[in-house]
Amino acid sequence: MKKLILAIAIILSSVAMPVALVGNNAYASGAKGKVQAGIDAAGGSESTVDTKKVIENIINTMLFIVGVLSVIMIIYGGIQYVISTGDSGKVNNAKNTIMYSVIGLIVSILSYAIVGFVMSQIK
Repeated sequence: MKKLILAIAIILSSVAMPVALVGNNAYASGAKGKVQAGIDAAGGSESTVDTKKVIENIINTMLFIVGVLSVIMIIYGGIQYVISTGDSGKVNNAKNTIMYSVIGLIVSILSYAIVGFVMSQIK
């Protein structure tokens, strides 16, 4: 089961990271001509990427992935608990799975808040 969860995390991160990076790019919306005309009118260069937005997109994507994995692990731990048939070893394993997934979710939410605070202080 751990290999399955690791594979899902790798697949989600390999799909979500490029989307987060390109999602903020104006070329992704198909407005290349309008954007280029705006750049030419402003006299700027094409490399005007808002790094703060890119970092926020990456953080939001990773928080979504951690949230999905935490919910999956909570459900998995609940199923383990239900089918443990009173075996104390299986019950403890299920409780630990649920507890650690909830702790992981809390840590990820706190890290999101800390990074959000730091990003708000950066101008």
